[in-house]
Amino acid sequence: DVFGELALLYNCPRAASVVAKGDCVCWQLDRESFNHIVKDSAAKKRNKYENFLKSVALISSIDAYERSQIADALVPETFNKGDTVVRQDEPGDKFYIVEEGSLYATKGDRKVMEYGAGDYFGELALLKNQPRAASVIVESSQAKVLSMSRTSFSKMLGPLQSLLARQADKYT
Repeated sequence: DVFGELALLYNCPRAASVVAKGDCVCWQLDRESFNHIVKDSAAKKRNKYENFLKSVALISSIDAYERSQIADALVPETFNKGDTVVRQDEPGDKFYIVEEGSLYATKGDRKVMEYGAGDYFGELALLKNQPRAASVIVESSQAKVLSMSRTSFSKMLGPLQSLLARQADKYT
């Protein structure tokens, strides 16, 4: 894992302290090295995800700064055909946006929803603090999703929670 990168990226004070739970090896980069090695890569990733997020109906309406914050919090994950991304009745701790590929949701043995690029899922478990309402399975040969932790979801998509709650009605 990494930490401290946001303070270097945004040239601002660190937002938290990090304490090791046990023995570990920790590498550090000074600001200049970080800028030369990492900042360009992080900026490219942010730009890529910001542009992609403009195509996500839910997120397209928020301002550019908020969209860039969401882009920074996204973690790419890749799944193969037949993989289960989320399983019905299990606890939910992530929100997902489909970047590439096709997936479908099932309740029991019944297919209830299909997902493609720009679609999202996983918000119900986070909004309602309940187990997953459905399983989501990869249909294409491969799927790339962008995930966001429960904590980031609550902080960054908080202003959209009323819209998400209204959208959740389409599942029932």
